[in-house]
Amino acid sequence: MLTIDEKFARLGTDHAPGQEVRQTADDSNFRGEVLPGTPVDFSHGDVNDDAFAPTPGAFEEFVAGVHRGGSQAYTEYRGGGGLREMVAERLTAFTGHPVSGADELIITPGTQGALFLALGALVTTGDRVAIVRPDYFANRKLVEFLGGVVVPVRMDHLSYTDRAGLDLGQLEDAFKSGVRTFLFSNPNNPAGVIHSPDEIARIAALASQYGATVIVDQLYSRLLYSGNSYTHLRASSIDAAQVVTIMGPSKTESLSGYRLGVAFGASHLVDRMEKLQAIVSLRAPGYSQAVLRTWFAEPAGWMQDRIVKHEALRNELLAVFGAVPGLRVRTPQAGSYLFPQLPALDIPLHDFVRALRVQAGVTVTPGTEFSPDATNSVRLNFSQNHRAAVEAAGRIGEMIARYRR
Repeated sequence: MLTIDEKFARLGTDHAPGQEVRQTADDSNFRGEVLPGTPVDFSHGDVNDDAFAPTPGAFEEFVAGVHRGGSQAYTEYRGGGGLREMVAERLTAFTGHPVSGADELIITPGTQGALFLALGALVTTGDRVAIVRPDYFANRKLVEFLGGVVVPVRMDHLSYTDRAGLDLGQLEDAFKSGVRTFLFSNPNNPAGVIHSPDEIARIAALASQYGATVIVDQLYSRLLYSGNSYTHLRASSIDAAQVVTIMGPSKTESLSGYRLGVAFGASHLVDRMEKLQAIVSLRAPGYSQAVLRTWFAEPAGWMQDRIVKHEALRNELLAVFGAVPGLRVRTPQAGSYLFPQLPALDIPLHDFVRALRVQAGVTVTPGTEFSPDATNSVRLNFSQNHRAAVEAAGRIGEMIARYRR
């Protein structure tokens, strides 16, 4: 059993997305020729007028929530009843499966809050939890913090173009070994790949066969690129009592500052999540909840314009990286992430990440945040100013050449 110090040490925020700029110790070891160019922080998206601005009307809804005063500030723990019904109707239309705003939905402080609550509702000491490698950085850390045992399931995302590459045989072996909770993101964060209809059908079938509950993070399921389709696990053959879906407007809609997430699915788990939220944060930020009125209600053409701009930027970045000898990267099908595998370098991954920041003004997240095996990968959130992002990608290529083995 882990000590309290060991539990918190494993949370490891030093290299988590958005935290790399804190790593200033020993920067003198990486002084050298500094490449010119605009600094770019690829560890998270740039939500301002230079890149991708928040949904129109979001701030006005927030202000309206403030003016409503206590009725907005002190909603039910799971969120305002009227807002939940509105969001449930929109999610029903989006996923193709009915969602009850009264019983099956909770508004949370960001999707990170939803993830914590969902795992807290399912996992206790010694429970075996299957998670994908690579996948969202918090999955492994939260499972271990709650006392669960991580059972990794490999995803060979670089070897396929028609599916995410999940090892379904390994997933079944995990269920056979006693795993009763499976957690994954779709589209995948960090690789930006979409699980195929066959993969989703098989996940649903296996969960049903072994009585497992699935938590699926669908944060980027609205940001799909040309020629790609999406299958919602909730709308598959899986029993509604065996799935919790996590979504929110923080990324695609650039509303991360309002700290809003939504979890919907198994009503008995939503009940547990509400009890946990009541003692952790009471509720999602009251005034911010009003901002959900803009979710799925953006002006005509707004979302398509955002997709077109992201896709154009994605394609240009892929062209830059495609010219770097030895670098491998799969074309993301959705979301705003690239997860390139670097060629062999003369320095360890974390040293290269620091050198990128100090010598090139480029901040990325080391791949080891998403899988202990990803010791030669980095993740980039390319929801950035187009010109600055492309130039920064060029500097990454120059740094690879500088440190190539």
